Amino acid sequence: MGKQNRIITVFGGSGFVGRHVVARLARLDGVSIRVACRHPRDAAFVTTMGEIGRVVPMAVNVLDDQSVATVLAGSDEVVNLIGVLYESGRWTFPAVHGEAAGRIARLAKQAGVRRLVHLSALGADRHSASAYAQSKAIGEHKVLEAFPEATILRPSIIFGPEDSFFNRFGSMALKSPFLPLIGGGVTRFQPVYVGDVAAAIVAILDGAGATGEPPTTGRIYELGGPKVYSFRELLELLLVQIKRCRLLLNVSWSAAKFQAAFLEKLPNPMLTRDQVELLKTDNVVSEGALGLDALGITPTPLEVVLPGYLARFQYGGGYGPVRVGRAA
Repeated sequence: MGKQNRIITVFGGSGFVGRHVVARLARLDGVSIRVACRHPRDAAFVTTMGEIGRVVPMAVNVLDDQSVATVLAGSDEVVNLIGVLYESGRWTFPAVHGEAAGRIARLAKQAGVRRLVHLSALGADRHSASAYAQSKAIGEHKVLEAFPEATILRPSIIFGPEDSFFNRFGSMALKSPFLPLIGGGVTRFQPVYVGDVAAAIVAILDGAGATGEPPTTGRIYELGGPKVYSFRELLELLLVQIKRCRLLLNVSWSAAKFQAAFLEKLPNPMLTRDQVELLKTDNVVSEGALGLDALGITPTPLEVVLPGYLARFQYGGGYGPVRVGRAA
């Protein structure tokens, strides 16, 4: 496994994807992990993922050069998983996905970091009508401009125990007699398992100490699962898994935007106008793109993982009587 006593700094290491990445890295010999996050006290749980002292949460403000430079000092490899799903105060898409991504890459290069893995998103496009997609594309450009050897990962919807997609709609199904099919539910997705995304990151870093440049250097990978689903099919699958009958209600783009204009004002918005815009574009791996297979990873089927964490949305939390219904 390359050189011993490596220091790997993971920005956003206590988040949904981050905790899976840190858990896998902690299994490697001779690796110390810095978990760079906004609130180290809330990230204390990551310290139990490895031997005492090997996983250390560190405070960082990714909007500040000095703060980022302090965390990066002495790092051999860096993983940037920082991202936001909606804007709040200073944490805007341009600031986090664009400026912060470029800042981490620029300062990592100055600090002598050998490898940088940057998590972007499928659909990153500077010409997109979505500010989220625009900022992701700008972030990629800034990262490669400052650190040309960086590896970019673009995942589709990421699913797993703490995901924001199936858990959100599962919670909605507990309270509402219907689930919304925004734009008719025809948008296509290629959900990828969080464990596979984490495995991809470790596979890329695994070649960091090899002689010569790793084949992943400067490349972009699009990560998707083994199957493409429409938005409708994903909600139907959810309802089957949680054994509940809910009406799937078509919601036009204009109606969804109108509702989102109010919902996005909530502290933790269920829907924003930018997310509605993002839903207008399919989120699937491009033909001929490098993917999980190029990293030696077999994509995990959605149906294998969902039952393990959606049972809590069933009647009785999965232990009560089974009530099977059919979605409209």
